[in-house]
Amino acid sequence: MTTSASGASAEAAEADLARAGEFLQLLRDGRPRTRAELAQLTGMARSTVASRVDTLLSLGYVAPFGGASSTGGRPPSLFALNPQARVVVGADLGATHALVALADLGGTIVAEVRESLPIDRGPEEVLAWLSGAVTGLLADAGRPASDLAAIGIGLPGPVEFETGRPVSPPIMPGWDGFDVPGRLQRDFDVPVLVDNDVNIMALGERKTAWQDVDELMFVKVATGIGAGIIAGGRLQRGAQGTAGDLGHVRVPGGPDTPCACGNEGCLEAVASGPALARRLGVDVDSAAGGPEHKASKVIAQRLRDGDLETVRLVREAGRHLGSVLASCVSLINPSVIVVGGSVSQAGEHLLAGIREVVYTRSLPLATKHLRIVTSTAGARAGVLGAAALATDHALSPGAIEAAGRAPRRSA
Repeated sequence: MTTSASGASAEAAEADLARAGEFLQLLRDGRPRTRAELAQLTGMARSTVASRVDTLLSLGYVAPFGGASSTGGRPPSLFALNPQARVVVGADLGATHALVALADLGGTIVAEVRESLPIDRGPEEVLAWLSGAVTGLLADAGRPASDLAAIGIGLPGPVEFETGRPVSPPIMPGWDGFDVPGRLQRDFDVPVLVDNDVNIMALGERKTAWQDVDELMFVKVATGIGAGIIAGGRLQRGAQGTAGDLGHVRVPGGPDTPCACGNEGCLEAVASGPALARRLGVDVDSAAGGPEHKASKVIAQRLRDGDLETVRLVREAGRHLGSVLASCVSLINPSVIVVGGSVSQAGEHLLAGIREVVYTRSLPLATKHLRIVTSTAGARAGVLGAAALATDHALSPGAIEAAGRAPRRSA
């Protein structure tokens, strides 16, 4: 069967869009380059480079940048990623809070909104609020809905990443199996990516402070305990998306404290914020703002007051964490372990316990250059990670190809 000229031309255009999307990855670092530099970097012919650049220019993802020095004649043109080409939304939906940010393609936060919003109000109410927040942020930034490229969301429970549906989340009644992307796509015709909160915090922390680190663990210590694992520069979710669920690992030699999961001696049962607060005699179960908020406030205040029993319990919790993390160090050999979450406010007392056990029980080679530190991004790790998740998708070769097939926006 003979392919028509128009059919062949369409296929060539599709292929050119796909290759342009791959080419864009070279410019994501924001560094301006000339066509000649790009040709040298890729080994492509200058005519091929010019075609890729022209395609990206026409889509708005690349823009001319200033001027480059010339050795004679007309100065060569510089090109760089255009961060203003589109915007993305990152949403960190916690147990009792919601933080939503609008960001450009360079990761700069353009606008944001925070709300006290319990996740147990259910998906319809929470996602309706989120949809309204996105609309408001776009309006405040003067951007039409057509400028929105993707939405990234972090949820405080297990998520099947491929579908964006929560799976039996313990503190999210009514959310099990709910089609989160489908609900938001009723209002916004864009990709919606959903992950658990610890994974997006790992992405946010790496973007904030560890962009050159390819082997990183982010450990969240709050109401629960979990880890986001970055290996080879990529977030590792595991076969079913449960990689990093440290909270229900039994603490070697630890107490047989009953855990909410039905087992005994889980890390969460002995080292989480509420577990520590209960050992200090503090009632956190009926606290306003949730047990995590009350526990972190009490622990931080007592440490500031120099309460020796609190110092002892926090260091003991750090040692319990360290005994589990020592196994992780042996298995995946991270170069950085970042400790975040509300209990990380305990600072050096918690880290001291973790370091004591990890550096004692792990092989010297595994810990030779290992750094164990507190979070730099802090409470913003989640929303920054959700925005990064959306941006990575928006600038992927497949997304660029899809953008090229869509009707062009008017200027």
